[in-house]
Amino acid sequence: MRQGPKAAVITAVAAAMLAAGGYGAYSLVGSGGSDKKPGAAPARHVVDEAPSADLAAAGEKDFLAAWTSGDLTAASKLTDDPAAALTALTAFKTNVKPSADTLTPGAPTTPTAFASATAGPSGAASAKPSAAASPSASAAASPSASASAAPAFQVPMTFKSHVEFAGTTNVWDYTGYLGMVKMSDGKAAVHWVPSVVHPHLGPGETITTTQIFNPPTKVTDRNGQSLAQFKSLDQIVLKFQSSTTAGDPADAGTGVVITDDAGKNKPEPLFTVVDPKPGKPFKLTIDAKLEAAAEQAVNEQYAKGQNKTPAGMVAIEPSTGNVLAIANAPATGQNLAFLGQTAPGSTMKIITATALLEAGIDPNATMPCPDHITTGTTYHNDFTGDQLNNTFTQDFTISCNTAFIKQGLTTLKSGDLAKVAADVYGVGPAWKTGITSADGQIPGPGQSKDETAGEFMGQGKITMNPLAMASIAATVESGTFKQPILVPGMTQIQAARQLSPDTLTKLRALMKSVVTDPSGTGTPVFQGQGITGTLIGGKTGTAETAPGATPNSWFTGYRDNLAVSAEVLGGNFGAQAAAPAVVEVLKVGNAG
Repeated sequence: MRQGPKAAVITAVAAAMLAAGGYGAYSLVGSGGSDKKPGAAPARHVVDEAPSADLAAAGEKDFLAAWTSGDLTAASKLTDDPAAALTALTAFKTNVKPSADTLTPGAPTTPTAFASATAGPSGAASAKPSAAASPSASAAASPSASASAAPAFQVPMTFKSHVEFAGTTNVWDYTGYLGMVKMSDGKAAVHWVPSVVHPHLGPGETITTTQIFNPPTKVTDRNGQSLAQFKSLDQIVLKFQSSTTAGDPADAGTGVVITDDAGKNKPEPLFTVVDPKPGKPFKLTIDAKLEAAAEQAVNEQYAKGQNKTPAGMVAIEPSTGNVLAIANAPATGQNLAFLGQTAPGSTMKIITATALLEAGIDPNATMPCPDHITTGTTYHNDFTGDQLNNTFTQDFTISCNTAFIKQGLTTLKSGDLAKVAADVYGVGPAWKTGITSADGQIPGPGQSKDETAGEFMGQGKITMNPLAMASIAATVESGTFKQPILVPGMTQIQAARQLSPDTLTKLRALMKSVVTDPSGTGTPVFQGQGITGTLIGGKTGTAETAPGATPNSWFTGYRDNLAVSAEVLGGNFGAQAAAPAVVEVLKVGNAG
């Protein structure tokens, strides 16, 4: 295939946009089957005899002439599967929008060269079956009643395609391939497969045009500062530096591509129709100052661990949902910050508390905190002894597991946490942040009493990551869920509703007590750190992973227009590892 000197620019094709099918593309599929009426003449079909060279050449010439003239109906009738051919040729005209398409017969070719050329970009015949490899393949990847010729009786031919486009001097020249078969009426016809349109087009694929952008000159933070020096962002910077999926529409060009209708494979670039403008810096929502603090904080926790405890952190701007920092230690390990899927421990009590408040439990109501509680599994606290006169506020402040389980089982039911999480905090629906991320998961209704009990304290089947938990804290700080994004202007899903002002005020008071009350689990870490502001709050979490294993350390909190969450695997208590890391970033603050 000849791609021309412009084809390399296509490396910046917007893959995510293509996979979404946002261009109104027709799928190049069809069916060549037909019903035969009683008494009708036998249907025209392929015979087990190769056409002569002259007959094959004449058939190809007629087909290409009809296609060139724009008479797609006539062209399709010169194939062994007219319905599929008409669908495909019409889709090419509609999607690619050539101003002229001149097709000229070429020389015959060998079966080996034919099979190689139509096997797909990698040359692997198994990736995209060709006519020679799959004689019964139609554009719908299924046998057609009229397209049943064996490869041995197909005469492989080439042709030249000269495609012009309005408004540009770029011309797309490529070599096409088709197989000629002999029909029962003695004439030659094109054996129809998608690769007739383009050698790389296979069943279940679409050829179309889309916006393309030149790679950016550099990737920057929200203030224009380069992000190249941050190790945690290496792969993220590389993604946007080499194949950005977005840009200023005024800078876009147009490219011809092949897309996978199922969205499983990356689009294949074919040709640049209109050249995009030179690349510009590509801006992310990251704040370099906060990123530096976040990387230092997680690296310190990683180095402190006896067995090197991996850590991840995310900082979010509550008013916008903009992700201000993503940090992982080690930087070359798993992106724990965005891809982690572990139990969040008692940070989940933010959602449990939300559900209890909405169910009418007052923060000053008595909520006994027994030493242990058995629901099938026996649950304990991180401290010993009964505290049976505790209030709801005190239980949240000291993170009493048994109180939340006892009250939760009395007041709530299985599935309530999942509903509150989705309706208020946006946890459950898929997020599109700009890079791959794992969504928070909370089981719905129908869980056992024991499983539900564990969920109230952030154990069981619940999985979260620092991204999700930072977003939950951000929602409490701002009062409105703003789905986290890494690229400015991305579409953000909306939560179904907001918390009532009364519930929001009470929830903020609970989270403030964790970091300011003398008995608060986070107070010792926050004291003397100079973290002041209109809104301050947080929640520690200690998540058990396996019997005898050191728990994972969690903390999520906020300071005015900044929310931060961290997880340290094997870091033990929330106040021991994750909270100190979060404090280092909250101290920097969000200056905007």
